[in-house]
Amino acid sequence: MPDGFLTLRDDAMRLLESWHAPDPQQEQWRADLLAHCRANPDALWKQGPPQHLTTGAVVLNRTLDKVLLTLHAKAGMWLQFGGHFEPEDRSVHAAATRESREESGIADLVLDPRVVELHRHELLAPAFGRCAEHLDIRFAGVAADEGAFAVSDESLDVAWWPADGMPEATEAELGPLVRAAQRLLADR
Repeated sequence: MPDGFLTLRDDAMRLLESWHAPDPQQEQWRADLLAHCRANPDALWKQGPPQHLTTGAVVLNRTLDKVLLTLHAKAGMWLQFGGHFEPEDRSVHAAATRESREESGIADLVLDPRVVELHRHELLAPAFGRCAEHLDIRFAGVAADEGAFAVSDESLDVAWWPADGMPEATEAELGPLVRAAQRLLADR
């Protein structure tokens, strides 16, 4: 396990310890993620436990009424940007920024440093291999130019969707995240 992952785990724990969950579900996930980090020195490492921390972000336009989503190749649905930590990541926020820039094609994308929400979800598709569950720390950002995005190798497509008109399965999965991001970014 690379040395940077202990520092990254410490950063994740610091974020989780200082974050004020907005509701009981988020508080439960905050406690779950903290417990997982405490129990597993390799909690953020893809080759660590089958349940591991990941990070990502939802990207909105300047008026906060559209969301840029990726048609995820493995999941087969429209989702936010994100993924696993890499050895070069120096913080959870830096990893979320890297993932979002890579998957959106927006090289100068800046994410708000505040955690928007936490999420815990099982991975049932065989394409995810030994990864059984992601414990996700999510951020948000605003794209300065709605036309400055590209499809990455990890995506089947990238497109803007109305924040109140996402595909049904995506709304069920990401609706709370998008609304939380709109609230967070409205006060920037």
